[in-house]
Amino acid sequence: MKKIIILIVIILIIGFFWFKKGAAPAPASTPTPNTATEGTLTTPPAPVTEIPAANTKEFTIIGSNFSFTPNKLEVKVGDTVRITFKNADGLHNLKLDDFQVATKQIKAGESETVEFVADKAGAFEYYCSIGNHRAMGMKGTLNVTQLVDDLK
Repeated sequence: MKKIIILIVIILIIGFFWFKKGAAPAPASTPTPNTATEGTLTTPPAPVTEIPAANTKEFTIIGSNFSFTPNKLEVKVGDTVRITFKNADGLHNLKLDDFQVATKQIKAGESETVEFVADKAGAFEYYCSIGNHRAMGMKGTLNVTQLVDDLK
């Protein structure tokens, strides 16, 4: 019985070495870096596309009895226009019909901000639509100019 156990152990040892010798080496799980370029990227990163920031023009218009200050604004076609209307006295609003922009009627000391894109060139009137304030001179002009490059 002792001889059989020794024979089985010897067969197992021989079999172990026999199968290990015939087995192919396992492939490396990660590629080894090239020593000449170690620590550097081998492929360039994807290009970053920069998105230009929108050109925003900000204005504060003060409304008083019966004028706007300033009463002339200048922007370019494509500009985003942000107007903060501050009422100094009375009850007023600001309307700009050509761009469908209007504040609500606000009391003295209040303010409201409107924003739009100036998508067409020209001279456009903004005004107070309360009573006859417009006729009394409570108006101004927004001049929107075309970019020279756009005309070519």
